[in-house]
Amino acid sequence: MKLAAKTKFRNSLLARYVFIILIALCIWPLVFPVGSLIYYVQSQLFYPEEFNIYDSRNLEKAWHQEAKDLDKAAADAVDAKLRALKEQYPRASMFWVDASGRLRLKLGVTVAIPEQWTMADSMQFMKSSYGGDPFTVVAFIGQDPNQGFMVVQIPRHMMESEVIYPSNERFLTVFMLSVFSFFLFTSWLFFARIRKRLLRFQIAMTETDESGIPQPIAVKRVDEIGQLGLAFNYMIDQLNSARRREQEEEALRKQLIANLSHDLRTPLTTIRGHAYSLRKEALTPKGKQSLDLIESKVDNVAQLIENLMSYTLLSAGKYPLRTARTDVLRLCRTSVASWYPVFEKEGFDVDVRLPEAALYWNVDPQWFTRILDNLFQNIVRHANSGKYVCVRTEERHGTTAVVIADKGPGIHAESDNKGAGIGLTIVALMIKDLSLKQDIVSSCDGTAIYMYPKI
Repeated sequence: MKLAAKTKFRNSLLARYVFIILIALCIWPLVFPVGSLIYYVQSQLFYPEEFNIYDSRNLEKAWHQEAKDLDKAAADAVDAKLRALKEQYPRASMFWVDASGRLRLKLGVTVAIPEQWTMADSMQFMKSSYGGDPFTVVAFIGQDPNQGFMVVQIPRHMMESEVIYPSNERFLTVFMLSVFSFFLFTSWLFFARIRKRLLRFQIAMTETDESGIPQPIAVKRVDEIGQLGLAFNYMIDQLNSARRREQEEEALRKQLIANLSHDLRTPLTTIRGHAYSLRKEALTPKGKQSLDLIESKVDNVAQLIENLMSYTLLSAGKYPLRTARTDVLRLCRTSVASWYPVFEKEGFDVDVRLPEAALYWNVDPQWFTRILDNLFQNIVRHANSGKYVCVRTEERHGTTAVVIADKGPGIHAESDNKGAGIGLTIVALMIKDLSLKQDIVSSCDGTAIYMYPKI
C-alpha cells in the first residue's frame, strides 16, 4: 500500500481556514455601509415619520403649509400651533413675529434675536440664513406679509445624520458585533471539528482488540488528519501482517521442535541399547569410562529433548493440566525419595525438613512433580560443587512456601553444563499456569527457590 506524499492544498485544513479569513476580510469593510443601509431601510419601512421629519424638502413644505393654515389666526392660536410643532420637531428651534414686528414666541432658540423687528432686521436675517447653517425656513402666516412670519431652524448635521447616518448607533453596534460573533463562531466550529476528529483518532489509537492492535479508523476527508488516518491504517495493516507472520513462524518452530524431538528419540534409544550391550563385553577401564560418559550424555540429550517437547506444549497451551486439592508435602517426599540414589551417588548431603502435617494446594500432581524434577536436575548439573540440597517449608508473605535450596555458586555463575536455561523456563511457565508464585534468591553461597500460592 502506497500513501500519498502530501495533501493537495485545496483539500487541506489550511486552505479551509484561509478561505474563512478571506471571507472575513471581504465582509468586514462592508459591515458599516451595509448596516447603515439596512438601518435606513428599516427606518423608512417602520419609522418613516421619525427619520424623514427633518428632511429639508419635507420640512420646508410642511412649514409653509402650517403657516398657510394659520391664515387670519389669533396670536394665541399661533402660539398654540407653534408649541404643537415644537413637540413634533423636538430638535428644531422656532419663533414667530407678528405684523407689528414684535417677537411673540420663541422655542428652543439659543442665539440672540431682536425683540422688535424692522424691515432691515428681517432682510438681514433672511440674507444671513440663506444656504447657511442652521437650515432655516421662513414662512408668512397665511401667505400674507401683513400677518407676520414664522421661522424654524435645525442644524444641518442633525438633518444629515438622521437621514444618511443615524445618530443612534445602537443598531450598527449590534450589527457589527453580530458579524464579528459569526466570524468567531465559524472559527470555533472549524477548530472544534478538528479537535473532535483528533479525539476520535486518539481513542482509536488507545483501544485495542484481543491481539493488542488497534482497529482501523474510517477516513472521510483527505486532508492532513485524513492522511494521518490513512498512515495509521497502513501501520495497523503492517502490524497485522507481522503478527500473522509471527504466528506462522511460531507454529512452524513448534512443529519443527516437536518433529525433531520425536525423531531424535529413536536414535537415542538405539544408542542406549548398544551401550547396554557393550557393558556385557570385556572392556578396559578406559573403555568403561568412555561408556559411562556416553550413557551420561545420552541421558542429558534425552532430558533436553523432553524439556523441549514440554516447553513447546506449554507455550502452545496443549500440555494437559488437571488441578486437584493435593498434599504438596507428600509429593516433595516422594520426589526426594526418587532422586535420593542420584544425590547419594553424587555425594550430596540431603536435608529434608518438612512438617508432618499436610499442606494442601490446588495443583496438578504431575505438573508439580515435573517442577521438582527439573529443580533437582538443575541442582545436580549446576550446583554439584556445593554437594547440598535442602527441601523445607518457610513462612513467606503471609503463607507457607516450599523451598528448594542448594549451596552452589548461584544461578548467574558459569557452569560447564550450563545450557539455554530451558529447565527453569519450564518451571516458570508451569508455576504461572498453576497460579503459584516463585521467588528466587541467589548468591555465590547458594540458591533458594520459594514456591507458594498467590494471595
